[in-house]
Amino acid sequence: MQHFKTISNYCKAINISSPKQPYFDIRSFEENMPTVVPNMQPFKHEFYAIAIKVEGSGKAITGHYSNFPEGATVFFNTPFQIISWDILPDWEGYYLMFAKEFVTSSKHLQQLLEEFPFLKIDKSIPFKVQPNEVSKLLSLYESIYNEQQNLKDDSLAIIEAQVLVLLNFVKRYFNTQVNKEEAETAFRKADVNLLSRFQTLIETSFYDNTLANKKTHSPSFYAEQLAVHPNHLNATVKQITGHTAKNHIQNHIMRLAKSRLLQTDMSIKEIAYNLHFDAPNNFNSFFKKQTGLTPNSFRKNN
Repeated sequence: MQHFKTISNYCKAINISSPKQPYFDIRSFEENMPTVVPNMQPFKHEFYAIAIKVEGSGKAITGHYSNFPEGATVFFNTPFQIISWDILPDWEGYYLMFAKEFVTSSKHLQQLLEEFPFLKIDKSIPFKVQPNEVSKLLSLYESIYNEQQNLKDDSLAIIEAQVLVLLNFVKRYFNTQVNKEEAETAFRKADVNLLSRFQTLIETSFYDNTLANKKTHSPSFYAEQLAVHPNHLNATVKQITGHTAKNHIQNHIMRLAKSRLLQTDMSIKEIAYNLHFDAPNNFNSFFKKQTGLTPNSFRKNN
């Protein structure tokens, strides 16, 4: 199964033009239709996506959802969710994608999964958009799209704010349209729910940057919080995502580390303690093992 780690690689694989930014992209379905691969076999990627399909024939499968509601539909893709499609070139609407780096560098999206749970793998249920809501959502997508087409120095800040507005409107409609009982019933509910809780716990464990706790680097710490055996947690996470629990923790720490190195003036020592390392040397060793560069070299090179 193909697995796309970057938005650029994803765009290349489905035969559309490269994104204008590495960690964020927005397209209209109409612009993709002339070249996009019409029959895409199951794959995974590591991004969040929110789409509105106004028209379109064929079938798309996101996770375990293949029967989208009739009419205009909002649907989601979450990191590591299995996706495939077999469509005709008549889709209309928009979609946007953003990587976790976009989230960690944003001032507004630090608690993304808590604020917008429909982006969790077990809650990403497609829903029908009422006719009076379609134009509102399309106008929000169009505003983000126009900003993306003509990037300026302040465009990233504007796009972040616009995405936050879109997420809040989607949340309003999602809560109205999705049957709460259906939201509690999901494919492999127990396993997928455990993965979702684990992913949320990793993020929230680093919110309090005043308390250094190196236990947050260990899968055993999260297993204890989730009241499961570490082996069960690791097996469940690896079965669904293809990555170990430790990989998920280390990848999150790396995203936070790179964000702080590139976006702040924090010293290496401050970043080390901020990310719950008990000594700067341990942070340096960890970072170099992951990237081949010391934190200082990474900061200078970028």
